[in-house]
Amino acid sequence: MKITAVETYWTRIPFDMGGKPASVGGLGWQSMNTVWLRIVTDQGLEGWGEGFGHASAAATKTVMDGQLAPALIGQDARDIAGLRARLSKAFHGFGRNGPHVFALSALDIALWDIAGKAAGLPLWRLLGATPVTQLTSYASLLRYGEASQVAAACERAVARGYRDIKLHEITVPEVRAARQAIGPDARLMVDTNCPWTVWQAIEMARRMREFDLTWLEEPVMPPGDHAGLARVRREGGVSIAAGENAAGLHDFLDQFNAGAIDVAQPSVIKIGGPSAMLEIAALAKAFGVRVVPHNAYFGPGFLASLHVNATIAPDEPFERLFIDLEASPLHDFVVAKDGKVTVPDKPGLGCDPDMDVLRRYLIAGPALHDA
Repeated sequence: MKITAVETYWTRIPFDMGGKPASVGGLGWQSMNTVWLRIVTDQGLEGWGEGFGHASAAATKTVMDGQLAPALIGQDARDIAGLRARLSKAFHGFGRNGPHVFALSALDIALWDIAGKAAGLPLWRLLGATPVTQLTSYASLLRYGEASQVAAACERAVARGYRDIKLHEITVPEVRAARQAIGPDARLMVDTNCPWTVWQAIEMARRMREFDLTWLEEPVMPPGDHAGLARVRREGGVSIAAGENAAGLHDFLDQFNAGAIDVAQPSVIKIGGPSAMLEIAALAKAFGVRVVPHNAYFGPGFLASLHVNATIAPDEPFERLFIDLEASPLHDFVVAKDGKVTVPDKPGLGCDPDMDVLRRYLIAGPALHDA
């Protein structure tokens, strides 16, 4: 089954988060940037993938167009492991994370989509999961930076059926407001996006103990400071989650060996696709570490996360950003209803994008590469 064409797209879809967003990393959140990859084969099957977008969308798409696509024409779409190995070796000089790995993540997702379609099976069944129709989701709030807005957003999330909440706040008043809004029984997580030194993180972890956090996520800069994370975990007295920014399987191994984290959070569109997610899950199981995959996107990566979560973490909460997209090429598959998301049961990822909607929000593309 030869790859005959590769297409890339970049969409930007406005969304409503129910308040004015606070800046994260110098960037304000007002729209969702998604990089789409389409793989076409000579047998009429096609697969869709997604590479990490957001503020990295332009860089990810550049790698897809300039390096990934030319290397794919004429290759066997069934050779998922072989292509992954050869291209990882070819791109290794550009780093173990960043746009090249994001592009390879999109490819892996697209190839698994094709494999599922060729077999006539949904990806979760191809990966050996027990049948599951829905996953319980948690509302992952963006950063508001203001306690009253956080409380209002939590109340909206609870009204929509969510029972678990994750914040992206970095100060105590906002976390307190969330706990008061959702009550003592709901799970509350805080993702801080690596803002603190180890000493600052220990102090903040201690100050947040009263809010009974399920985990404190990515509290230390740099994110690769595994010894620092272990110290925060030990002296701060809080469960630590990390992994969205991990640089491959070896980075997770280092985290596990250091006793740095309680919850591993690989992201399917950043770490290498479903293939990498399965490897990380197996490693985590050997170390007795929970896996709760990261999911902050709404393209084919969202669908891939549904299938992967159903396979490796069916009893863990599924992350969904608490925003309302203006529209989605994947329609209701990216919508949570009563705090639950539906796992597709059609072959492959289970849904190809609505091209009319996709084209409506194009920023760049389509870029076509063929023989």
